[in-house]
Amino acid sequence: MSFGDEHGHGGDPGRTTDDSFGGMGQTRTRLPDGGGGDGYGGGRRPQRSSRSLIAVVGVVVLLIAAIAFANRGGGGDSGASGAGGGDDRAQGSEPTSASGVKPVTGKSGGIPSGFAKDEQGAESAAANYAVALVSADILRPAAREQIMRQLFAPDKAADLEAKFDAAYDKAFLDKIGLDENGNAAEGLTYVSRTAPVGTKVTQFTDSSATVEVWCTGVFGTAGVSSTNPVTNDWFTMTLKLQWVGDDWKVESFAQKDGPAPVNADRTASNADEIAKAVEEYGGFTYAR
Repeated sequence: MSFGDEHGHGGDPGRTTDDSFGGMGQTRTRLPDGGGGDGYGGGRRPQRSSRSLIAVVGVVVLLIAAIAFANRGGGGDSGASGAGGGDDRAQGSEPTSASGVKPVTGKSGGIPSGFAKDEQGAESAAANYAVALVSADILRPAAREQIMRQLFAPDKAADLEAKFDAAYDKAFLDKIGLDENGNAAEGLTYVSRTAPVGTKVTQFTDSSATVEVWCTGVFGTAGVSSTNPVTNDWFTMTLKLQWVGDDWKVESFAQKDGPAPVNADRTASNADEIAKAVEEYGGFTYAR
């Protein structure tokens, strides 16, 4: 994260095309009359057989495709591995896909914890930690200390907490309309809500991992008198994780803009609708 930038952040997403099956043209040939029928009788039976054969082949092909798809996207994470040597995944990484493994149920300070010691666990941890690192609470000194202690490796937490305190000082908070405690003025609601779109492991060992988290989010102050209106953004966070004790912890993280899609032509909601949505809609625990 660039500590000097305003809180909030700020290529099109890849498109996958599926192969489709083309039709097969059929030519009906008029055969000599075999002595009984309408002149086309000899040709109709072979044609029905041909069509039946094509139908059967089509069904078999579709079944094979369905089975292959189920095997690819079903029970397990094809990219996951347990303890092992270094593994550079910068090239050829597979996109995020549901694995069927349930999200963790443990929480510490409201932040999910207790992730598995494998690539899938590292991705899930990184996604949840990205949400916490770009939350409204990170701007509140009282909550920030708890977040730092929960997310960061013990030997990094104190130093990073000091850097966060310096970055999110009174001058910065004044700039975005918050008081020294990170709270918005009466009648206003500060919004900082992040949603991970996908994750990618670029390096993994039995004690460390580097995970990229592609995110979108909404940031700003909702209210009729706000000078910092709520906008959306797209960004990618790179988190370096260590396995400490029995969970993944953050060693360091960085952030860059994008990839961002073309904005849709939609009418912006008013400040009251945005503030109400933040109050009424809760967040998620993310799983790989």
